[in-house]
Amino acid sequence: MRKELPKVYDPRDVEPRIYKMWMDGGCFKAEPNPDKKPFSIVMPPPNVTGQLHMGHALDSTLQDILTRFKRMQGYEALWLPGTDHAGIATQIKVEEALRKEEGLTRHDLGREKFLERVWDWKEKYGNRIVQQQMKMGASCDWDRSRFTMDEGCSRAVRETFCELYDKGLIYKGSRIINWCPHCLTALSDAEVEYTDKPGNLWYVRYPLTDGSGDIVIATTRPETMMGDTGVAVNPEDEKFKHLIGKTCILPIMNREIPIIGDEYCEIGFGTGAVKMTPAHDPNDFEVGLRHNLEVIRVIADDGTINENGGPYNGMDRYECRKAIVKDLEEQGYLIKAEPYSHNVGTCYRCHNDVEPLISAQWFVKMAPLAKEAIRVVEDGTIKFVPERFTKTYINWMENVHDWCISRQLWWGHQIPAWYCDDCGHINVSRQDPTKCEKCGSTHLTRDEDVLDTWFSSALWPFSTLGWPDTESADLKYWYPTSVMVTGYDIIFFWVARMIFSGMEQMKKEPFKTVFIHGLVRDEKGRKMSKSLGNGIDPLDMAEQYGADALRFNLITGNSPGNDMRFFVEKCEAMRNFANKIWNASRFVMMNLTIEKVELPDKLELEDKWILSKLNTLIREITDNMDAYELGVASAKIYDFIWDTYCDWYIELTKTRMNGDDPAAKLAAENVLCYVLLRILELLHPFMPFITEEIWQALPHEGKYLISAPWPVYRPEFDFRAEEQAMEAVKDAISAVRARRAEMNVPPSKKAQMIIASDHAEDYRMGEHFIKRMAYASDITVTDTAPTDLTGLVTVVTHGANVYLPLAELVDFEKELERIAKEREKAAENLARIEQKLSNEKFVSKAPEAIVNAEREKAEKARALIAKLDESAAAMRG
Repeated sequence: MRKELPKVYDPRDVEPRIYKMWMDGGCFKAEPNPDKKPFSIVMPPPNVTGQLHMGHALDSTLQDILTRFKRMQGYEALWLPGTDHAGIATQIKVEEALRKEEGLTRHDLGREKFLERVWDWKEKYGNRIVQQQMKMGASCDWDRSRFTMDEGCSRAVRETFCELYDKGLIYKGSRIINWCPHCLTALSDAEVEYTDKPGNLWYVRYPLTDGSGDIVIATTRPETMMGDTGVAVNPEDEKFKHLIGKTCILPIMNREIPIIGDEYCEIGFGTGAVKMTPAHDPNDFEVGLRHNLEVIRVIADDGTINENGGPYNGMDRYECRKAIVKDLEEQGYLIKAEPYSHNVGTCYRCHNDVEPLISAQWFVKMAPLAKEAIRVVEDGTIKFVPERFTKTYINWMENVHDWCISRQLWWGHQIPAWYCDDCGHINVSRQDPTKCEKCGSTHLTRDEDVLDTWFSSALWPFSTLGWPDTESADLKYWYPTSVMVTGYDIIFFWVARMIFSGMEQMKKEPFKTVFIHGLVRDEKGRKMSKSLGNGIDPLDMAEQYGADALRFNLITGNSPGNDMRFFVEKCEAMRNFANKIWNASRFVMMNLTIEKVELPDKLELEDKWILSKLNTLIREITDNMDAYELGVASAKIYDFIWDTYCDWYIELTKTRMNGDDPAAKLAAENVLCYVLLRILELLHPFMPFITEEIWQALPHEGKYLISAPWPVYRPEFDFRAEEQAMEAVKDAISAVRARRAEMNVPPSKKAQMIIASDHAEDYRMGEHFIKRMAYASDITVTDTAPTDLTGLVTVVTHGANVYLPLAELVDFEKELERIAKEREKAAENLARIEQKLSNEKFVSKAPEAIVNAEREKAEKARALIAKLDESAAAMRG
């Protein structure tokens, strides 16, 4: 016995029950299968600190749609989930809790005990986001879930580090890096966000040592002056040529520093002379190397001035800036200050200003790795969708700097390097070494730093499939993965790094396609953020409207690579859509007597029409899905269900369903149910819960909709002539109904109808529908128009002219009276609006949006008057 659907659809009851059914049935599991083609997606691992936000919800929905689609197409579809240890974010979270609850710092506990606390925190909260993804319907193979610090991933990280080190692609060196004084760690270039901030350009006089004058520099960062070890000018600059080789005095510090010639300085830019602070500027550092300038660091890790800063020792960097400007002015060195807006680097996590400073860190040499990573995108081995992001990627890779991979944290993959306490040699090893490989000493100290979180994430497409075990069955079957779904905001952080890691470690691209989506913004187009308080919790939306409604909201109108605005009202509309499907399905089921769906041999006009329309829909949606046009596909299925199936086909079959011919009723039942099943299959990837629930209640083959075959185009259902005829009939019905509504004619008032068309046969085929649905008492179909049109209303459609005798429909005098009254009211309204718009004060002082709204009202009023005049003229003949 099939189950009945309740009157009202309740997602809160259905969704958890259906998800449990899938889980219990092992519907998400995937295993290497030589008889099936592989399809694989590795989930961009959300942070263990994370809570599902709208960006996650969109990302997850896109991946789930693709996975469900490919699973139904017969692929062995693996969607591999996991979470990221999120070094900085997690450590900060645990440290804050420690400080708040126990008044302790990580240093009070020591590294080992602190890391135990972090693992405890991860066990307690790490699966929260997984539970939330399940609520959204994510059909991942949860048994394969990975964590970036699980045993397999850790082995892959150590293997990669050692391989790259052995090849000379990882090195340790003192270079200028991005340092966050708040998070107290180094950052890579990709982790720095640049913000335009107002500042000043200070012009400062550096006296020449020989007393012959001054050299004037301009700087935006006077707080680094104590670390100046030279002044540079362009060797071709006539203004300064004679000073090269001389020295000048560094104000405040009274230190003698050289004046050097270097082409880095642009002639005519600023004063033409540039102060050189090799410890706090990457360009100055390079110039310093060329000219053997001393490197003096004056800013400490916490953003305060260190012991090299003379009188400013211990001050915050920005307090120091104010103090040094005041001192320069008082001592006569400051010439002037000009307002100057410039790009300031900020930490992508805490948004504090980043400090460029010299530090001994670990780096990955990017130039050799970038070559292959560029080639595979340029030659189309890896495709970006949309294609425009190819340029973004290539441009970044061609200009990439060496990647700073060490982080001054405790939570993360500790760098597998040990320093010999006796000879200083660095021992890099896959296993913990017991003695120095150079001198044999057993006194070794491990590097305390951990690797950038993105170092382990870069290996994700292959570390999750078993690498470095190259014989892994999963790796052989599913690598390269099929598609990487991700936002454009992490192309540099993650996509680029996965590509060069895949090419270096696997000698094969990590995925075939990079499917880029945009950000989810609020209804005003602003980025959702805590500070703006405009974030919308997807779980609240799912609870209120159902996960299906939220998913469909996120997809409809979404185009690859573009940001989208989130409207809560649209969730309501999508819940209404779910209710429409539910009610239509209940209607079909209440009229079903069949236990198996078999299309009849004899199909009526409306059957051929719906099957032909469905056939085209199947082909188009499949093509859209293959081209990652998921928003286009969802809009098409929405229109077909709401309009074609519910509003038209169900209505068209009612005569047979309620009639006395059992064979005709049975045929209608079979086609209704056949089309409904195909609709549910097409809609399933988008709205998995409601479709599975309805499908389970209908006669079908197979156990679950999730594993039912995807519908395919059937040439035998290409009924073009019948489709064209039915469309003509629909047009006629719609046009007549619209005209009758304009004239306020109730459906109960029937009238004769004459249809004149070059395709008269089309209308004869659908005559009974027109009669019933356009409220006709009688119909004459002809290929020529009536010679006398007196007293007839003409309704024009694409393929015909329909004539209605006016006298049968309306009381002329009463209708003309009603039109006249309505016109008078509209004219008064227009006069009022025009008076307002003719008032210069109103037009010049009112907000533009209000003025435009009034103009729009005026246009609508004029259009209504014109329409009323037209109706009156038509009635008078």
